[in-house]
Amino acid sequence: MRAPPGFPILGPPAQGPENTARTTGIQAVQPPVRPIPSAERRRAFVTGRGRTDVSTAPKRASAPKSAAPKFLRRGKVKEVYELSPTELEFRFTNDISVFDKHIPSEIPHKGETLNRTAAHWFELCGKLGIPHHYLGTNGPTAMRVKRVQVVPNPKTLGPKPRNYLVPLEFIVRYYVAGSLWDRIKAGKVANESLGFPAGKALAYGEKLPAPFFEMTTKLEPVDRLLTRTEARELSQLTEAQIADVEAMTLKIDAAMEKEIAPRGLLHVDGKKEFGVDGEGRLMVVDTFGTADEDRFWDRAAFERGRQVEFSKEFVRQHYRSTGYYDQLNNAREAKQAEPPIPPLPPLLIDEVSRLYTTVFQRLTGEPFEPSG
Repeated sequence: MRAPPGFPILGPPAQGPENTARTTGIQAVQPPVRPIPSAERRRAFVTGRGRTDVSTAPKRASAPKSAAPKFLRRGKVKEVYELSPTELEFRFTNDISVFDKHIPSEIPHKGETLNRTAAHWFELCGKLGIPHHYLGTNGPTAMRVKRVQVVPNPKTLGPKPRNYLVPLEFIVRYYVAGSLWDRIKAGKVANESLGFPAGKALAYGEKLPAPFFEMTTKLEPVDRLLTRTEARELSQLTEAQIADVEAMTLKIDAAMEKEIAPRGLLHVDGKKEFGVDGEGRLMVVDTFGTADEDRFWDRAAFERGRQVEFSKEFVRQHYRSTGYYDQLNNAREAKQAEPPIPPLPPLLIDEVSRLYTTVFQRLTGEPFEPSG
């Protein structure tokens, strides 16, 4: 299986005119390397070993691991362990998922890039004075976090619940892209709800007049869009708390955009999750700002009218091009058994691994040297 146009296989970029509107962005940031045999070059590019053009990343301070952590659960891409009654450990795997389906393929170095990117952005939250659950890294693929209760229905915790995971995903969009574009084409989203005049013909990649917020379920098998009223009822958040979530999200995203703009990236959309701590304060939880949760485009390419992807969107595009996405949607709409998602072809696994390490470097400004 070949990678889609615009996402070259390891080696020199293909020659010819640019004829693809949406591509992945690895080609744009491939650093020059010394002439070396192709086999060694492949190994160096994917693993980072043997590279002479990238310096060693500074080591983050890590807290000592607790003895015999207790396994609690496994999510789509990470495992959760109990360190104490008040602390958890996230261990990021090399697993990958799209459309709420776990792909039976592992992506080398993905877990480490997610852990280090998330730590980078939580440290930014600290500088901004925004509460969060992050306590520190616990190795290259693990982090320590404050523990909260995970309950599908917070109403069972009584009035004004505290110390719980808000069972919502908060999405903010700045451009027409992703599933929003699908819903626009299907006539499921009106122009007016996005701030556009009625009847205006929208295009993929168009900047929205204002940030567009959406909320979905978090703890259901498939994420489901909610109205504001449904979100308040499910989460037990007040309207004022939801407004606070939106304000915190915009503050974080503005700081992210300021940081990544000099490195040539554009923040397109993303999701965040929140919890309520023991004192009733909102705090950012889980992870955000990685290639899994957020969408980034190459800024220079965007200014030339192209959307060059630096996110998991590349993997989604693969399953769209094979027809799997349509099969899955048809099964879900008909409430039939969902087709199993096929593994990624080996060639694409290499490309996706390089995607994650490149996105890490573009987001954080740090070189990526794998831990082992």
